[in-house]
Amino acid sequence: MSRSLQKNPFVANHLLKKIDKINQKTEKEIILTWSRASTIIPSMIGHTIAIHNGREYLPIYITDLMIGHKLGEFAPTRNYSEYAKNDNKSRR
Repeated sequence: MSRSLQKNPFVANHLLKKIDKINQKTEKEIILTWSRASTIIPSMIGHTIAIHNGREYLPIYITDLMIGHKLGEFAPTRNYSEYAKNDNKSRR
């Protein structure tokens, strides 16, 4: 179920404060966050946000096509490993 339109999109308070502080500066820096449920808003465009996937921080550059999506969508938590194609034991 999606969030009500009467409410604003969810963005963690600490993340909003960091983005507002960096927007006032002229320097760019990477923002670290654990908030995977936060929605990408227009004030985040052009920033690099490192999203935690449970093991490490993955840096993601925010573009205008990402608005409305969640931060967690761009940092996968599971790595799919394929089976070896030339496995001789399974061919017996």
